[in-house]
Amino acid sequence: MTRLNRNLIIGGLLVLLILCTALVALVWTPYPPSKLDILHKLAQPSATHWLGTDAFGRDVLSMIMAGTQTSLSVSLLAVSLGAGIGVPLGALAASAGGWVDALIMRSSDLAFAFPALLTAIMITAITGPGAGNAMLAIGLFNIPVFARVTRGAALAVRELDYVQAARATGRGEFSIMARHVLPNISAVLLVQITIQFALGILAEAGLSYLGLGTQPPQPSWGRMLNDAQTFIFRAPQLAIFPGLAITLAVLGLNLLGDGLRDLLDPRLSQRR
Repeated sequence: MTRLNRNLIIGGLLVLLILCTALVALVWTPYPPSKLDILHKLAQPSATHWLGTDAFGRDVLSMIMAGTQTSLSVSLLAVSLGAGIGVPLGALAASAGGWVDALIMRSSDLAFAFPALLTAIMITAITGPGAGNAMLAIGLFNIPVFARVTRGAALAVRELDYVQAARATGRGEFSIMARHVLPNISAVLLVQITIQFALGILAEAGLSYLGLGTQPPQPSWGRMLNDAQTFIFRAPQLAIFPGLAITLAVLGLNLLGDGLRDLLDPRLSQRR
């Protein structure tokens, strides 16, 4: 099995596992994720509770399954927001050039001064914590990322022969960008989407861990880690299982992105 196949297959299988878990959790979990059962709190993994229970007697497996929906939905919306705004801005900067390019890029530099955590703190101070605010904070941070990636890739493609030929026929810059440049940098953007998706899952977990993201009773991997730190020596599985879920999701997306990059990059295809 080649490196390409290995990364693509393993990453695809891990991502498929996470997606299937989220879909199954929509209709079934072993127990209601928010159901309290104080009499069986901090139970060890068993046939009744496969991954044990937390300090309130909630089934850990059910919470992880429901938390998958939270992580994926927040990350998906955040990446959609970042790509939906960042890609057009990057394309505009590459097409227009001059002061428009400078304005967009300097604005991106300014946006990088406010990472997702700092943005979430500011939004939370105004509107209060919540999954929507975490999504907004992560999405705003993704905008300059996609703008820079799109601009860099578009500037490289704009100098190729077929783009020069289209320009010689009298096509405008924006028409060339829409018809020739963007379709040919879609592979770069697809790989970047997988990377930002993985980073979005990490960011959502981090914000929830700090109490700025998903709020009770909605399950979240990050908040499960926060709750587990008090019982880390008595019940280490409370931290191990949600941490493993985050690891598998991020690893799967990174491997998938790496495999897609190798598959879609013609220069890498020529080396194999």
